Amino acid sequence: MTMTLRLLLLLGLCQKTVSEGPPQSPESPDVLGFELPAVNYETETADSFTPGPIGALFRMVQVFLRVVQPAAFPEDILRKIIQRKFDFSADYEKPESVVLTLKVIHYELGILICAVLGLLFVILMPLVGLCFCACRCCHRCGGDMHQRQKRNGTFLRKYYAVSLLVIGVFISIGIIFGFVANHHLRTQIQKTRKLVDNNFKDLRTFLNETPSQISFAVSQYNTTKKKAFSDLDNIKSLLGGRIHQQLRPKVIPVLNDIKAMAEAIRDTKDALVKLNNILEELKMSSARLSTVLSNVKMDLEQSLGDPVCSTPAAEAVCNSIRATLSQLDDNINLSQLPSLDKEIDNVQHVLQTDLSSLAQEGYKSFNDIPEMMQNQTADMVSGIKNTLNAIGLNVETINEKIYFQDKMSDLLGHISYAESYIRHLLPKLEEYYVCWWLGGLVVCCLLTLIMVFYYLGLLCGTVGYDRNATPTTRGCVSNTGGIFLMVGVGVSFLFCWILMITVVLTFIVGGNVEKLVCEPYQNKKLFQILDTPYLLNENWKYYLSGMIFDKPDINLTFKHVYSDCKDNKSIYSALKLENKYNISEHFDIEEYTGHINSSLDNMNMEVNNVVLLDAAGKKNLRDFGHSGVDRIDYDAYLAETAKMPTKVDLLTFADDLDEKANKLPSGNLKWSLTTSAQRLRKTHHGEVVPLASSLKSLHQSIQELQQQSSGLGVKVTNIISSLDAAQDFITNNLSPVIAQESKNYRNTIVGYFEHYMQWVKISIKERIAACKPVATALDSAVDIFLCNYITKPMNLYWFGIGLATLFLLPAIIFAVKLAKYYRRMDSEDVYDDVETIPMKNMQKGTFGFHRHQTTQLL
Repeated sequence: MTMTLRLLLLLGLCQKTVSEGPPQSPESPDVLGFELPAVNYETETADSFTPGPIGALFRMVQVFLRVVQPAAFPEDILRKIIQRKFDFSADYEKPESVVLTLKVIHYELGILICAVLGLLFVILMPLVGLCFCACRCCHRCGGDMHQRQKRNGTFLRKYYAVSLLVIGVFISIGIIFGFVANHHLRTQIQKTRKLVDNNFKDLRTFLNETPSQISFAVSQYNTTKKKAFSDLDNIKSLLGGRIHQQLRPKVIPVLNDIKAMAEAIRDTKDALVKLNNILEELKMSSARLSTVLSNVKMDLEQSLGDPVCSTPAAEAVCNSIRATLSQLDDNINLSQLPSLDKEIDNVQHVLQTDLSSLAQEGYKSFNDIPEMMQNQTADMVSGIKNTLNAIGLNVETINEKIYFQDKMSDLLGHISYAESYIRHLLPKLEEYYVCWWLGGLVVCCLLTLIMVFYYLGLLCGTVGYDRNATPTTRGCVSNTGGIFLMVGVGVSFLFCWILMITVVLTFIVGGNVEKLVCEPYQNKKLFQILDTPYLLNENWKYYLSGMIFDKPDINLTFKHVYSDCKDNKSIYSALKLENKYNISEHFDIEEYTGHINSSLDNMNMEVNNVVLLDAAGKKNLRDFGHSGVDRIDYDAYLAETAKMPTKVDLLTFADDLDEKANKLPSGNLKWSLTTSAQRLRKTHHGEVVPLASSLKSLHQSIQELQQQSSGLGVKVTNIISSLDAAQDFITNNLSPVIAQESKNYRNTIVGYFEHYMQWVKISIKERIAACKPVATALDSAVDIFLCNYITKPMNLYWFGIGLATLFLLPAIIFAVKLAKYYRRMDSEDVYDDVETIPMKNMQKGTFGFHRHQTTQLL
């Protein structure tokens, strides 16, 4: 009982420690129907999170980051920084700090180079724009509204236009990336509240369901107890029946043979009496037939003494009839067959003992074994039931003894506090998101505005360009296109440095978060750093085991805990709680089942009165074996009964006699012969036919009796030998059989509780409080929210905006160059032959020309 209370307390303690994981139903129900209730969670795991088509763009940005920063994850650097062995503010002069600084710079070299280039862009572009503006004000850098005509002018115009168009396409792609990233960030941020709600709902569900699952596991004791009670109530069939089945192959065949022999004795007696009666009747019938035939024979002899037979005509007929008279005689001699009275008396003596009743007593004695088992174990069964009921009373009051609700309320309180804190931060996050979204939208719109100017400039310039017009006579549409291009250049100089500042800041933050947080979190290198011995606490080798067990030497790592929770294992297994609460030691099956084992082992079941057949029954069998039934001269009986009653067929003889009589003249002789023939026919139908039928029936009965009694002595001997063997088997092996089956029965009863205890152990170790919601919550915070919701869209954003901003530089150059071909000039080159000759038509030779500045050519 002490061990039972210890079990209950341990279960209650586990409720407090395993409340960090959700219960999970076992993979398959066991034989007693143990299956933990399933718990459904709503949060989508990081493994099932898919960004959609934009994921291809995210991967493209990741490839770019790997090119920019190909160095491996700086585990050593982060370890030293976490251990506070490096302080940038005070320890920069230490050699170790210098080396570490160089390692940090080496790792961040790619990002630093890109950031420096970006900063140079930020610094130089406003200066270049200022100088460009001042230079144009001084009529330089294209500020002079005069265009020299060149032989390749048309080619250059087309080249500048196509180049600007291609660059514009690249800039547009970058702008699209920016818009897509900004919209995706907005969409994902809107899912944050639902993500937070689902995670906290799952954590509450798992904390609330864990006590109910433990209560369910404890309540399954009643199922086990009911099954044990059922088997105890059926001890007659389960224990006694098994013993009965063990003995049955040896006992039942012998009793069946004895029963069959008892029936054979009765059948033999009936057959002997029947045969003997038939034989007596046949002897009388045979004597009557013999008398009738003798009388007919004498009558025929007297008739053949008639004087007519001496006449020559009748002499031959009479002689032939006289020659056949010897055939009128009976063919069997049943009187020589001995009577069966002696054998009948012997069998009748055997039947004075009712062997069938003795066999039934053997059946009853054998079949009473299960009943004897039940009677002898009644007190033991009652004691075991009392023990199980006493344990059950303690199990039923487990909730009142442990007060697990009070213990769970602390954890629920911490979760509620965390939830309220996060919910308080969510509005601020949404405000920051709105600012970010608006800022990103403004940046994208600025770039879009620039590209609108460039595209309008290209469109108007291309559509309004007249190849026959001189630079000073270009149309309004073409001039507007040039103006659009220059406006785009001005806006580019005005805002490109602001765009690059945005790109640099987001690039430094997003790139480092992706490389230092997201990637190492996914490949679990981040956990490897946290699992570094003596990292978080210089006195603890393993931080988690030191914090949980106050035993820092236990190998319990963040990676192990996260992986186990990710695989939906229980907190007990994930946190290795066996180092504090060893379930195997507390669940000592032998102590729980000790009383049951001792009660079943002390069963003193004796079955000493199983007698299959007493001495009178054996003597009865031997007397039947010596009754002489098997020694009857069956061959003589069969040979005699196989004969026909007469030597000749009387009907044939009568027909022949009539035929011969018809050859005689009419008179007394003929009439006498005809009368004798009729008497023979009558004798055949009245005597011969019934006698022949009785002989045939007697012959068959003798054959059956011969077959039945064949080897009777051997059969009896074999039955007695089998009977002695079965009786010896019961005498010598009944106790071992009872002991073995009692052990099996005990193992069955105890096995229920062993199975229950084992199931509880496995449930606590592997299934109850499965901590997947904890891993899911961590994945939601880092992998989904930080990386997928924020960092990846941010990286795509700076990638697109950076691409567009970088291509603004060549776009400015080509736009400035191209604007000269679209804008209306103040002056133009004048040729000596006063002809406007297109550059593409210029042939060999050098034409002299001068600048006409006196008047403005329209």
